[in-house]
Amino acid sequence: MFVTDSLRPSSLLGQSCRHQALLTLPAQEAHVSAARHFAADLLETWNVPASERDSAVLIVDELATNAAQYGRERMTLLLVLDHGTLHIVVTDSGMAVERRRPDIAPDEHGRGTSIVQYLAQSTEVHQTRSGREVRACLRCSA
Repeated sequence: MFVTDSLRPSSLLGQSCRHQALLTLPAQEAHVSAARHFAADLLETWNVPASERDSAVLIVDELATNAAQYGRERMTLLLVLDHGTLHIVVTDSGMAVERRRPDIAPDEHGRGTSIVQYLAQSTEVHQTRSGREVRACLRCSA
């Protein structure tokens, strides 16, 4: 596991930010709870209000779960709190998402994306050379 927290400018966003943290974990479902707890503790430290923190942690949980299911080697969670917006970026080393897994009932699959889209002000998914990147932005009054 690799963790950083800084107040330095974010090259990802091209502007200065108040807070930025990165967590890298193996892409395994057993590590999703670590990502969730990391986000909850960090956002509390950053004074993100409880209701907004709960929404952010749910987004992290859903994105990390997808990364663990479809990633092959590792997943990263980047949190950037900047000017009242929380940027949640989860990357994994997987390829395009399979649409259906035979070991999961159809009514238990696919809700996570809808939850993220409902809670976030914006979402983006990008396939990169090394895997997939999912971004969600959430307004925060911290």
